[in-house]
Amino acid sequence: MPRLTPQPYKDLIRVFSKAGFTISRQQGSHIVMNRPRTDRPIVIPKYKEVGVSIIKSCLRTAGMDREEYFRLLVD
Repeated sequence: MPRLTPQPYKDLIRVFSKAGFTISRQQGSHIVMNRPRTDRPIVIPKYKEVGVSIIKSCLRTAGMDREEYFRLLVD
């Protein structure tokens, strides 16, 4: 399986949108995304390159595994 690498925030928004999340609001330089069956929102900073630790945290919150993440990233 490929390594997680830093990604532009727009790519992460696209991945989580494909997983059923929608943008609920934007506060400053952070985008908040929600999905009906998820308890906590995902917060994606508007960075040129979002770090691996933030991506891992978002995946945990979304209940998404790495395989699904890479599948959605490539599509």
